[in-house]
Amino acid sequence: MTVPVKRIKGGNVKKARGKVARRGAPGGSASLARTRSKPAGQSAAQRSKAVPSRAGGKPASAPLAKAKRQIAALKAQLAEAQARIDELQAWADTDFLLDIYNRRGFERELERSIAYIRRYNASAALIVLDVDRLKPINDTFGHAAGDIVLKGVVAVLMRHVRSSDVVGRLGGDEFGVLLWNLAQADALAKAAGLEDAIDRLTFAFKGRSVVAGASAGLALIGPGDDAVSAMEAADRAMYARKAARRGGRLSAV
Repeated sequence: MTVPVKRIKGGNVKKARGKVARRGAPGGSASLARTRSKPAGQSAAQRSKAVPSRAGGKPASAPLAKAKRQIAALKAQLAEAQARIDELQAWADTDFLLDIYNRRGFERELERSIAYIRRYNASAALIVLDVDRLKPINDTFGHAAGDIVLKGVVAVLMRHVRSSDVVGRLGGDEFGVLLWNLAQADALAKAAGLEDAIDRLTFAFKGRSVVAGASAGLALIGPGDDAVSAMEAADRAMYARKAARRGGRLSAV
């Protein structure tokens, strides 16, 4: 059987097209627009990555890179400040005339050494030396001559100690020497040797030969000792030794 086909002629064609568009027929322009808005084969997360995360098209990594640069700059400033602190610390602990520890620096090293001695059951010897005739030299030849004597004394001390030992200026004419791992007999011999080496130093000021000399006091340091008591013991021994030398008695330290 033949199905009759109704033909649309003339102006009726435009009317028919308008009806299809208004009904939103499948496959029409509205459906096509929705299909184009969602690219095939992309998830929601992939589509979000394709969109710039910041206004102006800047990538999301830009703030992170800026933060890293700021952190690097701050680290450089911190390192520079720490170096400056270390430099100032060294200045605060140094006797600039003699280029050795001052009293503050020496006592700090003594405290550290005693902490080590307590922890590892080690031992050390503390020698305190006092230059015998520095004041008469200063009074007679001036303080510049006294400075030369002090530098000569330090040169002797540095020649007679090991790199692990510590030398410092405790006061105007008083020095401290911290010696590691010495038995009592060896420590006494070292103190006497330092005295002898300084006694043999001679200086020439205004055509006159001058000898200064030094008196040494010794204190042995063990795990049960502290810095204050060690310094007091060495001081007492030094003053006793000085009195003995003034009396002409060259007894052991």
